[in-house]
Amino acid sequence: MSPTPTTVDTEPLPFEEFRNASDAELNARIEAVRRELGSSLLILGHHYQQDEVIRFADLRGDSLKLSQLAAESRDCRSIVFCGVHFMAETADVLSRDDVSVYLPDMSAGCSMADMADLDAVEAAWSDLSELIDVEDVTPVTYINSTADLKAFCGRHGGIVCTSSNARKVLEWAFARRKRALFFPDQHLGRNTARTMGVPLDQMPVWDPRRELGGNSPHQIENSRVILWRGHCSVHQMFKPAHVAQFRERDPNVKILVHPECSMEVVEAADLVGSTEYILKTIEQAPAGSSWAVGTELHLVNRLAKEHPDKTIQFLSPMVCMCATMYRIDLPHLAWCLENLARGTPVNRVQVPDETKRWARESLRRMLELK
Repeated sequence: MSPTPTTVDTEPLPFEEFRNASDAELNARIEAVRRELGSSLLILGHHYQQDEVIRFADLRGDSLKLSQLAAESRDCRSIVFCGVHFMAETADVLSRDDVSVYLPDMSAGCSMADMADLDAVEAAWSDLSELIDVEDVTPVTYINSTADLKAFCGRHGGIVCTSSNARKVLEWAFARRKRALFFPDQHLGRNTARTMGVPLDQMPVWDPRRELGGNSPHQIENSRVILWRGHCSVHQMFKPAHVAQFRERDPNVKILVHPECSMEVVEAADLVGSTEYILKTIEQAPAGSSWAVGTELHLVNRLAKEHPDKTIQFLSPMVCMCATMYRIDLPHLAWCLENLARGTPVNRVQVPDETKRWARESLRRMLELK
């Protein structure tokens, strides 16, 4: 049976008051709440967030880094997460019980996280049990997933991974069991397992809409990593042809991409790594170097502004931004903060205790990896 879903307290945004306010007015109102609440308020900003919002963030980072930093804060009582829903859930899982987490716009979700829901994963687990011993399968969920999937992994001896530690997590999984079920992003799973020498014919893709995931019994029995049919809508936009076009225009360009990109793009790139890896690579790159970066548009544009001594370009000719992250804007942030200051909080994200317990367990296993 599925656990109780994450609960939220939400109200519609008052259109006239906030949508019609100028950016200057909204900025002033946000700053006023920050001064009033002081260290009891912590605003977190994901790297993909738009510039006018992330400028108010007390801390910046990827989803796990932000949640960990928030959990370490001794003063904060309220976290406002300028990110997407699963990130706010993770912050609630890792934070102290006396800390409340809020998301300025509850429609800020993640299309990748939505591609694997608990009912579908439980159904796949049941189907797999008819062919193989699932006691010998480690469920691995990417951090970009709902709290109830993290809890599923916790209950079944599984673990969470990030784009920076996916290999270490799979090594942990293989040291304990023969197979891994990796969800929701097939590309991160495939790209990581290939670096470990797992052949493609041992990585079937599980499509939850098809019988046996669209595989034959032999494919499942022969598997090492069963990949969920999911992807990031931003990173799937990058193509090998884009890499070829940049190399043709500039033979000295370095191609730097995120491991959520397809295998073909990863193979064509010079460097592959997490968001934090991309940031550090650009920061440490020599002046005058040229880069084409395959990740979210706001982040790439911010890198270009912050490093004018380097040529930093977006890898795709098409606009590829995280559209759901973009829903966190100044009106929603101001509205959320002012309600918090008035004692009428909106959009609280609260993970049920049982889900939180098991989700924390799968996160603990990851965090303890050396």
